[in-house]
Amino acid sequence: MAKIIALGAYFYQAVIAFGLLIVVAHWLAPADYASYSLFISICQFAAIAAFEWVRFACTRFYPGPDADSEAAERRTILVEAMACAALCLIAAAMALLFGVPPVVALVGGLVSIAQGSSDLHLTMLRFRQDFRAFSVLQGSRATILAAGTLAGALVSPSFLSTVIGLLGGYAVYGVLAFLLSRRALTRPTAALESARIRKHLVYGSVSAGAASAAMFAPLALKALLTSALGATGAAGSLLALDLLQRPFVLIVSALQAIQYPEIVAAHDRAEGRDDLPRQLGHYYALLTSFALMMAAGIFAVLLPVTWLVISPDLQQGFLAAAPAIIVLSLVRTLTQIMLPTPLHLKQRLALILMLAVADCVLLSLGALVALVVVGADDAALAWGSAIGAILAALIGVRLMSSLVFEFSWPPVLFAAAGLVAAALAFLFSGETGYVTIGAGILGGGFLCLLALNQLRLMMRGPSANAA
Repeated sequence: MAKIIALGAYFYQAVIAFGLLIVVAHWLAPADYASYSLFISICQFAAIAAFEWVRFACTRFYPGPDADSEAAERRTILVEAMACAALCLIAAAMALLFGVPPVVALVGGLVSIAQGSSDLHLTMLRFRQDFRAFSVLQGSRATILAAGTLAGALVSPSFLSTVIGLLGGYAVYGVLAFLLSRRALTRPTAALESARIRKHLVYGSVSAGAASAAMFAPLALKALLTSALGATGAAGSLLALDLLQRPFVLIVSALQAIQYPEIVAAHDRAEGRDDLPRQLGHYYALLTSFALMMAAGIFAVLLPVTWLVISPDLQQGFLAAAPAIIVLSLVRTLTQIMLPTPLHLKQRLALILMLAVADCVLLSLGALVALVVVGADDAALAWGSAIGAILAALIGVRLMSSLVFEFSWPPVLFAAAGLVAAALAFLFSGETGYVTIGAGILGGGFLCLLALNQLRLMMRGPSANAA
């Protein structure tokens, strides 16, 4: 039950963040909103640049197999987080050289520290499998930060007042986090080990570098689309790329965040090794099934949502690229999150980076080949990139087999059948194919419900499956 609540906390945070952007965009003047948007992006980048390597190290090494390792890891992470916070303040001071006002630089540095450290703290709670505290704090952070931001905008609908309200929200959240998870914040007594810091730095830096390479791939595709089709001609396909990859990342990342701590614990404990193949197989089936069901759901409602939400000027380009973007997003999400799992468990750093680079290179190469063979066509470029992503995924599947697992096929097959049904309904629907659209929604939905039932039986254990 605690894991289900934790999963809900991820979706709650996403909804709050989306609603906050809409409200702030309405309350602030265009120039102030542009400054606010740029400020948030810079702070997010600074937090990721400074703290992400520590967070990745935390996902692999914290808490460890016993209480002594937990204390040692916690002390190391605390020291590393303080160093990262100092880097954020140094970056804020350097911003003064580029004409940034001192107040804005200070607030930006503090917000970056607050975001990076709170993300790290929540990661520690997850991997200690304290999902109850994680759920409360994840949901509370979204609510408190939204309230603080809106309070700042209400006091004065200006950029500076809004971001100061955001910082105030982080301060309130920090007090709440301290009160609800004092154990994680108490001063550890274990000795600080330089070898442990080096291990964190090497693993965390490579993992963060792989994540950066994965983020670069869609940027390269956007650049190709824009250069080939022009800003106006590429607008529809760019919108498809912006919108359609988000749901996959949200659902698969949330599931990975909840289930992966158990996988790490089972791998690192000698007594957990015998059960590891079954746990890995269930984990892979869970992520794959939900990714396929997400693709089925998007295909099922793609046409009516496009007619209702997308601007008429962009609908043609959006629908032309959307099928390939759905396939691309489905494959790349699994390549980034699921396929490297054995590499992270076994700390195969070179292969982790190689898979991320292969994904980026093959995706871009596929789009370039399509551009040469077919010409400047948005659907062709999108399908070329999707084929490149599939080739990279095949490499990832080969690497995934380096650790034995017992895959559970029934939920995946039902989810795949639901995707096929929804995709066929989309392909055979015309401008007014309401009957076909409805059949795709009902057929795909029924098959996805069967997949969910198989997942329920799978997660209940061997006895339930045998029954």
